[in-house]
Amino acid sequence: MFNFKSKNAGEIYATQNGMVVSLSEVPDEVFAGKILGDGVAIIPDDDMVLCPVEGTIVDVTETLHAYCIHSKDGLDILVHVGIDTVNLKGEGFESFVKVGDIVKTGDALVKADLRLIREKGYETYTPIIITNMDDIKDIKFNLGKATAGKSCAISYTKK
Repeated sequence: MFNFKSKNAGEIYATQNGMVVSLSEVPDEVFAGKILGDGVAIIPDDDMVLCPVEGTIVDVTETLHAYCIHSKDGLDILVHVGIDTVNLKGEGFESFVKVGDIVKTGDALVKADLRLIREKGYETYTPIIITNMDDIKDIKFNLGKATAGKSCAISYTKK
């Protein structure tokens, strides 16, 4: 079924230390309903958010809570820190990248003040979404405890 040793196989790593959970657990219909694509979410233990793949930063929201990365092998990955955190208008976020930056797995994307986010009443789930799922043949989610930049959260084979 899965042939993750093929040249079309790849991995997406955990963006944060914490627990990797199914998107269905995210308290947001857009993510839980997989409207933007498929993936996982991290329930984070700490503030640092790392890049999950090698690639290029193609978008950083003005509010610094969401990052789009075009992976070296052609996937479009969305890292969205928190739920409804766009409403914070950048408060509590310190970005380390800009559009056009070449990134490697484990590079710092953003520091998110989880304490502040929670105090303001927002959830800290961090969805990691493949937005061009039409390019995916097989996908496997690795749920459970994860280490940022070291634990594989998603394994896939491209078409």
